[in-house]
Amino acid sequence: MIGHGMRVGFVCDGTLSAEQQAALTWLEEQSIDAMRVSLDEIGEVIGTCDVLWWHRDAPFEESLLSPSFTDAIDAFLANDGGLLLTLRAMAAVEAAEIDPVPPDAVGVQSVTEPTGVLWRTLYDDHPAVSDFDSIRIPVCDRGAVPTAHYESVVPAEGEVLASTVRGEQAVPNEMTVVSWNRGGGVLGVGAPLSFHEPAEPPVVGARSDLVSGCLSALDDREQPARPKTAEQLTALREAFADDPARPRYHFTPPANWLNDPNGLIRWNGRYHLFYQYNPAGPFHNTIHWGHAVSDDLLHWTDKQIALAPSPDGPDRHGCWSGCAVGDDGTPTVLYTGGNGRWQLPCLATSTDPDLQVWDKDPGNPIIEEPPWGLDLLSTEHWEVEFRDHAIWQDGETWYQLIGSGITDQGGTALLYASSDLREWEYEGPLLIGEDGPGAVWECPELLDFGDRSLLHVSNYEDVVYFIGTVDDGKFDVACRGLLDHGDFYAPQSLTDGDRHLTWGWLPETRDASAQWNAGWSGALSLPRVLSLGDDGTLRQRPAEEVDRLRQDAHPTAVPAVLEGTRHSLDEGGRTLEIELEVSLDDASTFELSVFESADRHERTAIRYTHENELVVDRSASSREGVGAADAQRMPVTPYDDSLSLRAFLDGSVIELYANDRHCLTSRVYPDADSTGISVAAEDGRASISAFEVWDLDAVITPAPQPASVPADTESQ
Repeated sequence: MIGHGMRVGFVCDGTLSAEQQAALTWLEEQSIDAMRVSLDEIGEVIGTCDVLWWHRDAPFEESLLSPSFTDAIDAFLANDGGLLLTLRAMAAVEAAEIDPVPPDAVGVQSVTEPTGVLWRTLYDDHPAVSDFDSIRIPVCDRGAVPTAHYESVVPAEGEVLASTVRGEQAVPNEMTVVSWNRGGGVLGVGAPLSFHEPAEPPVVGARSDLVSGCLSALDDREQPARPKTAEQLTALREAFADDPARPRYHFTPPANWLNDPNGLIRWNGRYHLFYQYNPAGPFHNTIHWGHAVSDDLLHWTDKQIALAPSPDGPDRHGCWSGCAVGDDGTPTVLYTGGNGRWQLPCLATSTDPDLQVWDKDPGNPIIEEPPWGLDLLSTEHWEVEFRDHAIWQDGETWYQLIGSGITDQGGTALLYASSDLREWEYEGPLLIGEDGPGAVWECPELLDFGDRSLLHVSNYEDVVYFIGTVDDGKFDVACRGLLDHGDFYAPQSLTDGDRHLTWGWLPETRDASAQWNAGWSGALSLPRVLSLGDDGTLRQRPAEEVDRLRQDAHPTAVPAVLEGTRHSLDEGGRTLEIELEVSLDDASTFELSVFESADRHERTAIRYTHENELVVDRSASSREGVGAADAQRMPVTPYDDSLSLRAFLDGSVIELYANDRHCLTSRVYPDADSTGISVAAEDGRASISAFEVWDLDAVITPAPQPASVPADTESQ
């Protein structure tokens, strides 16, 4: 309900339309003090009205606003007045100097089913929605209704509170409700809030309650806004403290969306992790660079957003994947800027010792177009598939790989050379895949192991690696394989002394609706050390620092020989490391069952078979059917006729390392009380020579104060 004693000024921008008259009539029926205020009278109602409501269905035109309008709005807000902008009035935020980025989708929506706002769970305590039991709120069910929303951009200074729900379908990228913490607060609601169109009674009630809630919220609370300080980002994590699916020692975003790790660098003795981040919610859109730092690879501290799209720049629609190097003492990042149908390389540098503030190069994009000598793939969304960067230096020359695809052939990694990181010369494709038409190689990376090199690429499904040699700008492949056989994508590495540390994105397997309900999406793998064995094959193991996450050891008392009877451990958990070694004597399979319910109806079975295969069976992983149910399989190279396995369990993550060579990562979503562990052998005997279990520590620490740079700055 609208707050008692509040006075609302209904902004009249000319002769009232039928829609505006219907909205004003509704307002006057709420038994509150309401008055009409023209655009030219706003300065006269400062201290008289608590909230101004501008509800406009006609197209917004800047000519509506007098030169004094912005000053009047500033003064009204500064006097603790609140401002509600609905329908096309939300498009006025740029002209009113509330936000430099206005909604990019303004028009008329044809509504044929219940349509409304999809509220973010992060803000489900906002007073605008306090009267609702659901975050899905229909406000219109028919008609042609003017709307305004953000779609391929996000506000620079406002916080997205809600997106769109249409029928049963969530539409996260149509962002319809935004708040700005200016003075008494600003709320923009571009959803189809039509008072003139008829609607079913439940929809009419929901529309009324939402507008009442928005007006009340502007009268009694500070509004969420952006950009957020490091401390504010860390505070977002508190909302998910009780979520059993949320990993505790694998890195996750403070909230919202995370995908590729980016810009990994060790600088001034600290590890810096940048990552693809969407501050507008748990979905992929308008990517920024999130940032965290660590002294030990284990405990990470959130920092402010490092890179944000520039409203008028070549990265207007996203700062996508890239890498970081130290160029003669200057930290430099090269990333893909997205703008319309183009994606081109951009560069930024930092003089900040904490790498929190970055200056984008005025010459961006530093490569103005893809090479036209190849038939590079063009798709529905992109003029040319041309993105993601890896850089290394050999002598005085810098080299760069960019991912792409060649029409009717396959994915490719394109090689460039430069003397200064700004002027690049195209050298040709380093390698062209044989994966067929439509294939694209994302996030290519070349790692140097002395007489051999490893090239890995991500092809939408798998991370494929090639081991071989580079000669005259071409990669000669000796062998190939998969870096991980499960839910693992877009890895990036950091050269740390004589080791290569690699992190990968662990995407969710639950659907978009479940991710929205959770309020967060995505995690990163543990840091892995990649190396080549004496036989030239790939080795993978957790970084040795991971051992320091171990806390209490669990009593296990697992039999040395398993045969027939299943053995359940006395203690289980959701944040564990299990290390074991097992040999199949004459058994067909050894099974490690984790995340078990008491009745074993819910469980994830990890099976080692006599066919030298490791299988993760997810058919019973979720009682509610959340997430993928397919089995994941990985061939395991025999080592001394036994399997050495390290299994890291963390909320919804299972990360497996077999014989220090092979990796399989899985995402599963069991109930909170499914924490049991058991082992069994099938069709014979299996010998267990080692079996240990540890609780592991969490990885996020509070951000230190004071910050060494202004904490409210995003590099735009």
